Amino acid sequence: MGPATHPYDDTNVFARILREEIPCDKVFEDEHTLAFRDIQPQTRVHILVIPKGRYVSIADFSTRATGPEIESLIRVIGRVAHEAGIEAEGYRFLSNHGEHAHQEVPHFHVHVFGGEPLGRMIKPPRT
Repeated sequence: MGPATHPYDDTNVFARILREEIPCDKVFEDEHTLAFRDIQPQTRVHILVIPKGRYVSIADFSTRATGPEIESLIRVIGRVAHEAGIEAEGYRFLSNHGEHAHQEVPHFHVHVFGGEPLGRMIKPPRT
């Protein structure tokens, strides 16, 4: 069973960041969403965008989140990309869901990657 099928774990690192038990390098925050720099960036710009609600995965978020929570998350993704200066050259936002996608933290989150060429998202099909 992947993290999407488990109940929410209040001890996960993002829950602890939201409770300010662990510091973060905050980029933006509003009533529903927090954005902060990843502590182990995979690209020159690597920002995490998380809802403040207790959502395990995108499946959980898309089913239970309110309209304002969903709107905030999407608007914050665009805002942090713009403010980071990666909008013009392009960026990628990605969310892993479950075991096969290697979701490491059981709190729904979106990675915003940019600031350099990102290459293909997945390998081309085998011929």
